[in-house]
Amino acid sequence: MKFNAIQVAGMIGGTVEGDPQATITMLSKIEEGEAGSLSFLSNPLYTQYIYTTRASVVIVNKTFVAEHPVGATLIRVESADIAFARLLEVYNQIKNDKKGISPLSSIPASVSMGENAYVGEFVALGDQVVIGDNVKIYPQVYIGDNTTIGDNTILFPGVKIYSDNKIGKNCILHAGTVVGSDGFRFNQQDGKNIKVPQIGNVVIEDDVEMGANCTIDRATFGSTILRAGVKLDNLVHVAHNVEIGENTVIAAGTGVAGSVKIGKNCMISGHVSMTGHITIADGTILGGATGVSKSLTKPGQAYLGIPAMEVEKYRRSIVLFRNLPALAERITRLEKER
Repeated sequence: MKFNAIQVAGMIGGTVEGDPQATITMLSKIEEGEAGSLSFLSNPLYTQYIYTTRASVVIVNKTFVAEHPVGATLIRVESADIAFARLLEVYNQIKNDKKGISPLSSIPASVSMGENAYVGEFVALGDQVVIGDNVKIYPQVYIGDNTTIGDNTILFPGVKIYSDNKIGKNCILHAGTVVGSDGFRFNQQDGKNIKVPQIGNVVIEDDVEMGANCTIDRATFGSTILRAGVKLDNLVHVAHNVEIGENTVIAAGTGVAGSVKIGKNCMISGHVSMTGHITIADGTILGGATGVSKSLTKPGQAYLGIPAMEVEKYRRSIVLFRNLPALAERITRLEKER
């Protein structure tokens, strides 16, 4: 990547203050900036570094007022945070702009391949797979029979997608994620666990992103569904027949048991656990390590604890819990005085 300050300003709608031809070859933190790097300042706690940074160009808010001389060229924008995020997006697009089909990949004649696709080494595609335009499939990905991958989707190395699944447009699946593995369902017969066949699939709508090593189980029948805009962190497990509503975000280590219905715009923290066959209302917020054992039907509420309870009730309960040793000593003392 090589740009100058005026080119960057054009990308983000900024104005240059300093050398418009200042050259940029990398991105950096403001406190670690080197010559040729581009950084940004938005948090006032880091203002001190703008006077000492060696970065060639720094993006700042229009409202920034320098109290000392600044050596770097400045690009002034409405929001340095948003502008820098946009540049990171452009950088990622450039870095990941791969094209071409590796001769070391395995692609049956029945596969439908879109335009400008990239297929890396040791990728294996099943029969009747449909790949959209501008799809990026990194090395060692497996895609099973009758699976559809929408336009502009990226599958990073080692992603495994079983047969009969549907992945939408503009999705990102990070390394090691598995889509369509069997749901965990067994019947006990004569003291043995007898597997229930899992014949459904997984449907992932547009603009979904999954972190590394997520697992999305196929439905027993019907579909496990991740609606548009869902974002999963690393190591999230979604069991069979779960449905996750639009724009819900789930942090690392969370496990969602079978047939749970999660509403839209929910925020679910790390290491949350949910028992099966419950409903989570739209806009629900679940704090870290919350255990949900029954349906939460009131939209927009925040919960903590095991079992989950509304935040204020949880905080009052924690105060009492912390005082239990002192209360126990007091009760013991009073009993001795009787």
